Amino acid sequence: MNRLIGKIAAIETCGSVTLVDVEVGSKRYSATILGNGEATSNWEVGASAALLFKETEVALAKNLTGMISLRNRFRGVVSALESGKVLTKVSFDADAATITSIITTRSAQAMHIALGDVVEGLVKANEMTLTSQLAE
Repeated sequence: MNRLIGKIAAIETCGSVTLVDVEVGSKRYSATILGNGEATSNWEVGASAALLFKETEVALAKNLTGMISLRNRFRGVVSALESGKVLTKVSFDADAATITSIITTRSAQAMHIALGDVVEGLVKANEMTLTSQLAE
C-alpha cells in the first residue's frame, strides 16, 4: 500500500460526496470520499492526513503530454523493477516518496520500462483513501 503524509488543504462537500485536497510537500493530491458525511465532518483544513492507495491502482505513463482527468500525478525515476511472468512491480522515486505500481509484464515490456526511466504514476481521486488518524 502506498502512503503519503500531508496536510488537508481544502474540503468540498456536496451531499454524500466529499473532495479533499491534501498537500504533500509542494504537491497537492485529491481524494474523493463517497458516503456518510458525518465521517468527514470533523476534518479541518490544516489537519494532518494520510493518503493511501493500492499499488494496483497506479497506472504508469512515459512521455505523457496533454491534459487528462486524473487529478493525482506522480512524476519520478524508476528505482526498482521486479518482473514476473504475469505482473511487474515498478517502484519510482517521486518528490521524496517512493511510489509502487503493479502492472502487467506485457505492459512493462511494451513500454520498455527500465531502471532510471522517467515515468508518471496516475491515480484517480476515487481510488485514494484518506485518514486523519495517523496510526503508526
